[in-house]
Amino acid sequence: MSDDAMTPETDSAAAPSRCGFVAIVGRPNVGKSTLMNRILGQKISITSRRPQTTRHQVMGVKTVDSAQAVYVDTPGMHIMGKDRNRAINQFMNQAANQALRGVDCVVFIIDRTRWTEEDEIVLKRLASLEVPVILAVNKVDWLKDKKSLLPWLEEVAGKRSFTAILPISAKHGTGVAELEQEVARHLPDSPHYFPSDQITDRSERFLAAELVREKVMRQLGDELPYQMTVEVEQFKDEGKIIHIHALMLVERDGQKKILIGEKGERIKQIGREARLEMERLFNAKVMLKLWVKVKRGWSDDARALKSLGYTFDE
Repeated sequence: MSDDAMTPETDSAAAPSRCGFVAIVGRPNVGKSTLMNRILGQKISITSRRPQTTRHQVMGVKTVDSAQAVYVDTPGMHIMGKDRNRAINQFMNQAANQALRGVDCVVFIIDRTRWTEEDEIVLKRLASLEVPVILAVNKVDWLKDKKSLLPWLEEVAGKRSFTAILPISAKHGTGVAELEQEVARHLPDSPHYFPSDQITDRSERFLAAELVREKVMRQLGDELPYQMTVEVEQFKDEGKIIHIHALMLVERDGQKKILIGEKGERIKQIGREARLEMERLFNAKVMLKLWVKVKRGWSDDARALKSLGYTFDE
C-alpha cells in the first residue's frame, strides 16, 4: 500500500480496535470485484464477464464493532503479450503489484479446479510476502462434480503454505462469512483509518464513471475492444438531483459508431441502465448526459492515461 494522507480514527471504543489492509488478488475474471461487493453489501467495484474489467485499485471498508478491514480490489494480474502490451495493460499490472505493498493480509482468488499460467504468475508474486495469504477457491457452486473439490484442495495446498484454503461463491455468498472471519483474525491492533460508516475511498464522480464503463463492457464486450474509457466532466450535486455529464472516449471512428448505435439507441440504453444504478447508489435523482469522442491512441499513451485518472502514488 502507498503511504498517503490517511489519519487513523481516534474515537475510543470499549474493545481494542483492529485495522488492516487486505489485498484481493488473482488473475483476470476470477471474481475479485464480485467478492468485494458481496463483503460490503453494496456495489463499489464494477463487474462484467469480460476479463480486465477492473482497471484501478479500489478500496472497500468493512467495519464490524472494533474491527475494520480495508479491502483493496485490484486489476487482474495477466500475461503481457502482443495484444496486451499497451500502456494501460502495464498500468493495470503495476496497480495490482503496488496493492501488495504494506498489506497485512492477502486473499488470493482462483477459479474452481482450474490452475492457469496466470495463476502461477500471481503465486510467484506472492512468494516474497511474509503476511498471511488466504486462498479462496471461487465459483464452487458451478462445480458439477462436488467430489472433485477435496482432492483439488489437497493439490493446491502443496503450492505454498497458505494460512487457510476456503471454498467460496462470491456471487451467492457461500463461505464468504467464514472468509471474513479468517481475515479478521489477521488484522493488527490499530486505530481505524476510516469512519465506521465509510465504505470506500473513491469519490462519487469516480463511481459514476465506472458505472457507465460497466454498462458499456456488459453490452459491447464482444464488439468493442478495451480501448474505451469514461471521463466525468461534470458532477453537480443539488441535493435531490445530481447532474452528471460523462464523456466516453474511444480510439477509432468505427468504435464511436458502435457505441452510439443505430439512431442513437445503444448510447440511450447505456445511459438508462447507468442512470438507474447511479440513482440506487447515490440515493438521488440523476440527470445523466453521455457523449462519445474519438481520442486516438489514448490507451498506449502514458501521458494521456495520467490525464484520464490512471494514476497512483509511487
